[in-house]
Amino acid sequence: MQAGSDSLSAALEAGFTRFRPVLMTALAMIIGMVPMALGLGDGGEQNAPLGRAVIGGLIFATVSTLFFVPAFFSVLQGSRRHPAQTANQN
Repeated sequence: MQAGSDSLSAALEAGFTRFRPVLMTALAMIIGMVPMALGLGDGGEQNAPLGRAVIGGLIFATVSTLFFVPAFFSVLQGSRRHPAQTANQN
């Protein structure tokens, strides 16, 4: 927005910039939690629900970080102008 673009363009650009790092981090954690979620081994059935809950939370948080937060930002900002935009118009 400091470069003079509107809130929707700024949110889309930020979403595309952060897509790969967020996805890689979430997938690494999800893949690491799969053995715990499967509950294999002695006493594994006690920890399996925790692993499944963590995986579900990570999926929800990743989707909301990549899609809902930028959409909410652009709606919240609406048609408000950033100081850089008003300076460029003068």
